[in-house]
Amino acid sequence: MSLGCVAIIGFGAIARDLIDILAAQELAPDHVTLLVRPGREEEVQAAVGAAASVTSSLDTVLAARPDVVVECAGHGAVVDFGAAVLASGTDLIVASVGALAEADLVAGLETAARASGAQCVIPAGAIGGIDALGAARLSGLISVDYTGTKPPSAWAGTPAEYVTDLATLTAPCTFFEGSARKAAQRYPKNANVAATLALAGLGMDRTRVRLVADPGSTENIHAFNVASQALEFSVRMVGKPSPRNHKTSRSTVFSIARAVVNRRAAIAI
Repeated sequence: MSLGCVAIIGFGAIARDLIDILAAQELAPDHVTLLVRPGREEEVQAAVGAAASVTSSLDTVLAARPDVVVECAGHGAVVDFGAAVLASGTDLIVASVGALAEADLVAGLETAARASGAQCVIPAGAIGGIDALGAARLSGLISVDYTGTKPPSAWAGTPAEYVTDLATLTAPCTFFEGSARKAAQRYPKNANVAATLALAGLGMDRTRVRLVADPGSTENIHAFNVASQALEFSVRMVGKPSPRNHKTSRSTVFSIARAVVNRRAAIAI
């Protein structure tokens, strides 16, 4: 018994860690295929050696009939490849959840998945409590409020730079307040948690989001409050930043790995 054949889109921080984590499992993949941008094939193949085969062709990936494709390459990869993967009848695990803030993209993924019988899987990523939120949704949700706090450096290169001087902050600064949809659209590399909560709960437009740059923090803090007809609860998680990319919580890749492993687990939880 193994994890079968696994294909991964991208070769950034998450994909690199995912390859190592899956290889260390008792049920390791039979084979791993990496889909990368044209021109990177030789560079990436040299980096991974015999751990994976590398291609820039989605047709080549799908011709190998992978058991699952894992997207780890950003919003553009979901747009470019998501529907085609699902249309082939192959399950897709999406790391760049914020891409699903675009309603037309979601509709396309749903259409492809329903037509082929494949499934688009959204892992919890850097947050916990998604099971409780999903259950609360069935009872009738009243409100879901999320606050994402990261060190100022984690917001570098985002629109936060136009709201405040990140380099000179001496106190926490809330630079965004709005819907999960707007958060995901404006901060595509930093708001995947907000998008995940929205998909599991009240939706992109009714899930409220605050994004904070805190010079006193060295970690990524995710907190949300839920009120529903069945229960009320709060979750606060402190994620260690990924050594390869401090904008990403280290726990994200382990959540994605869990989604892959659970596909073949005799008892899954």
